[in-house]
Order: sequence, then C-alpha cells, then structure tokens
Amino acid sequence: MPTKSVAGVVTAALIATAPLSAQANDVGAAIIGGIIGGALLNGVQRSTQPKRSYSSTQRSSNTAARAANRETQTALNYFGFEAGTADGVLGSRSRQAVSRYQVLMGYPATGRLQSDQRQHLISSYQRAQLGGPDVGRILRRDPRGVQGLLVVWRDEKLGIRPGGTRAAASLSGHGGYGYAGLPIEVSDAIDEIADSAEPSAEQLLQRAGFIVTHDVNGDGINDYLLDTSVTGSSFWCGQTECTALLFTSTGNSAQGNSYQRAQYQYRLNAQRSNRIEVAMLDCDRTRCELNDPLLMQAGQGAPALPEVVPQVAPQPTLPVFATGPSRQAAPSLASYCSKINLLTTSNGGYMTAATLRDPKVALGEQFCLGRTYSIARGEEMVAAIPGATQPQVEAQCDAFGPAVRSYVDMLAIKPAAEVLGQVQGFVLSSGMTLEQLQTAGEICLFTGYRRDNMQVALGAALVLVGTGKTPYAELVGHHLGQGYGAPASVDRARGWYDMALAALDGGATPVVMPGDAGRVELLRVALGGDQAEVKPVPASGLPSFSLE
Repeated sequence: MPTKSVAGVVTAALIATAPLSAQANDVGAAIIGGIIGGALLNGVQRSTQPKRSYSSTQRSSNTAARAANRETQTALNYFGFEAGTADGVLGSRSRQAVSRYQVLMGYPATGRLQSDQRQHLISSYQRAQLGGPDVGRILRRDPRGVQGLLVVWRDEKLGIRPGGTRAAASLSGHGGYGYAGLPIEVSDAIDEIADSAEPSAEQLLQRAGFIVTHDVNGDGINDYLLDTSVTGSSFWCGQTECTALLFTSTGNSAQGNSYQRAQYQYRLNAQRSNRIEVAMLDCDRTRCELNDPLLMQAGQGAPALPEVVPQVAPQPTLPVFATGPSRQAAPSLASYCSKINLLTTSNGGYMTAATLRDPKVALGEQFCLGRTYSIARGEEMVAAIPGATQPQVEAQCDAFGPAVRSYVDMLAIKPAAEVLGQVQGFVLSSGMTLEQLQTAGEICLFTGYRRDNMQVALGAALVLVGTGKTPYAELVGHHLGQGYGAPASVDRARGWYDMALAALDGGATPVVMPGDAGRVELLRVALGGDQAEVKPVPASGLPSFSLE
C-alpha cells in the first residue's frame, strides 16, 4: 500500500482555500504535525518526483487529493476555463476546462493534466495573485486577457524574449524593436516603469534626467542609467529612497550588444532634490558598485529615530535566539511592549497625529498594537483546529523560522524592494498556495510573538508581505527600526514603512486597527516628526492591554 506524507496530507486538508471552520472540519482529530515547517521545507522535493497524471474523472475521498483538485479548479476558473464550483471533484466540466487550457498552451487535449502542465497552471495563478507591473502590462496589452499570462510566462520559461513572435511583441510598447534605437533590455525596463507611473513610456523618454548614457565600465560601449525619481511613481521612488536601473554592456552577442541589468537604491535628501549621478558608480568589466554619499553618511551615524531602550528579560527560561556568532542575545519584545503600555497609560492614552508627543513612543505603540492583533488572530485560528495543541504548533513554527532565515538576514543589507522580490520568488517556488502560506504565516506570527521568538515572527511577517498582504510590511519596518529580530536600521525600516503606507493608501485591508481611519496619518507624522519630550498625563480609567 503506497504511503503518503502525513505533513502533505494534513497541510492540504488544513490550509486549503476553504474557510477556517471548513478547514478544521476536514482535518477532524488529526494533529497539526507538519503543516507549516514541514510543508515549506519539503516543497522543493516536488520537482524530483516522477511525472503523474491528474485524472479529470477522479473522485477521491482523500482530503489531500481533493484540496489539490480544488486548487486546480480555482486556477482554471481564474484563467477563464470554466470548471464550475471548486469542490475538489474533477468531473466532465473540469475535464473540458482542462482540455481548453491544453489547447491554448499547445498541449495534447487529453483532459488529463500532466504534472508539469499543472505546475505551470498553478504557479501562474499564484504569480497573477501577487500582481506587480508585469501582470498589469500583460493584461493591458495582450488581447487574450488573463490567458495571455499563461502564454507569456510559458515563453519566459522557455527563454523566448518579447519580440520573438508577433504576439509577444505586442506586449511591448516599443513593438519589440526598442525605443529610438535603445537596446531591447533598456526599452523593456522603460515599459516596466511606465506601467506603474502616470507618464507613458514616450513621455518618460522626454523627461530631463530620466535616462543618462555613459560608458561606465570602460569597454568603449555606451551604458544606460534610468533614474525613477522623475517618474512620479511611488512604486519606484519612496519617501526616502529612489530606484535607479543600470544597464551595462556585456560584449557582442549573435544579435548585437547585450546588456546586464542592475538595480540600486539611492538616498533622497530632505528636499528630494538630488539625483543619482554617474560619478557615484564604481564599475569595471565585471561588476558595479554604488557609492551614495547620503547612504554612507547615514551609515556613519545619521540621526536615528529616538528609541525606548528595550530591556533584556532577566528570567533564564525565556528563549534567546542567536542570529549569528557575532550578535548578542536578542532583546525581549514582550518586555518592551510592557514598558510601552505603561507609557501609554501615563500619557493618557494612545497618541494620535494631533496629540503626538514622542515619535518613537508613538511608533512603539503601533508596533505593540500590531503584536496584540497578531496574537489575537493567531489564537483564533489555532483554536479552530480540532486536536491541535500549542506545543505542536510551536514545533512546526520553529521549523518555519530557519526556512526563511536567509531572507531575514537580507533585511539589514538590502533595500525593501529587493528583499521583497526574493521573498516573492520563495513564495512562488514553495509548492504551496498563497492561502496556505498566509495561514502558515499568521499562525507563526502569533506563536513567534507569544513566545518572544523574533526569528519566527519576523520571518512570518516577511512571508505574509510576499504573499500580497502588504500592510504587514509595517511590522517588518517596526522590527528593523527597533532592532527586534534583525540589526536596527532606520534607513532600511523606512522602505518597509513606505511600502505599507502605499498599500494602505491604495485601499489594502489594514491588519492593525482596521477601523481607525487616522492611523495612517499618525504613522506618517511619527516617521517624519522630531523627538519631543514625553509629558505624562495622569491616567483616567483608560484601558490597559495585557499582551500575555
């Protein structure tokens, strides 16, 4: 009798796309073992398994198979291949939907998905759910609509560049030939920037300072530098840093000169009047480095946001998480939030934009509120899982932390946009659905905060941002700004704060105090305000929140 991974079975049954109560009912009395850490860590094993066929007439009572079938039906419906209700039963309607998908992709129309065909369908659905400039560009320019995503991303995997076919060329504003003689790589980047900015590609090319040509690597061939500060796009240029794209020639190829793309973040001054300059680039034939004087100045002691010094918990039983051989024991966030709660009570309640006294304390209040909300949400989710115990959940989340450790380590050395791109790549290659990862992330965020395990909590917050829950970027900003789970870096924290604020401005659902309309304004004022002396106000019966 063939054996199946308990982790795989329980994972699919517990955190499929059904509502939480339905997920719990599917599991019954089964334990939670493997739902989080095991699923993430074992995801890469799927690529080594033999190819399998997914029968369109399969009716299995196996919960894992039904969850996989629901996932297939959901993806088919999204791309316009009507498979009916995603009930996990692949009947005749689902078989016809599979055949239509296969016809579009040029596969034999058998009604039975091979594993590689299903993998492309599911990964494309997840990538579409994450969104981004490339998704918007394809949807606006491909006459096939969402089905065009499937074709374009298949061609991308096969190494077919835009312009290689008439259909692919239609996705480029330059028609696959480049703007005004610019290389294809540069022209594609201009389209990418234009898709997230108000000006068109043609208008961007006319803006002074947008594109600079110079031989930066000394090979005698012009290189190209794109400065997004003139685009007006909040996606490419935040409150404190802007993105610059550099294309350096790599020598002659069969089709002419080819160019290598590099992406840099440079610091904006207080007036936002500075621009990236060629002189700031140190390049040779193999690599380029950006020497930004403002970033270097910030690294040498730029004024940081005022800090309430966290206390190291004295109890020897509290967990201590070492993040590297040269780092000291991590401070206790629970202890910090206890101090913040005392300050809140003595100050007469939570600060607002109008009553702001101390920007750091205001941000601390919001950090600790985020912790409180995350704990409350996670407790509710775990309570809905029959038979699950706290030790079982904690054991799985302890495996979640190391799975995303490398991305946590990037936070102190790389800008937010670059780290997010890496995390999104992890999300797409994990072998789990967005809903599964979001459930795992919210559960592990809860247990990480409850146990003061910052490696687990910060890793979970990163994964939630990577799955499209961008408001969680605020928590990442708090962690970086205060130094919980990662070395404190106010500069790096601002990139995550800006990301969260942009998402909330765009209508994203808040994850902390969703009914407080003034919270976004408070965050902006606190992030841009100067330190002011805290003037305690006697408490007057205001509520005090216990985080334990």
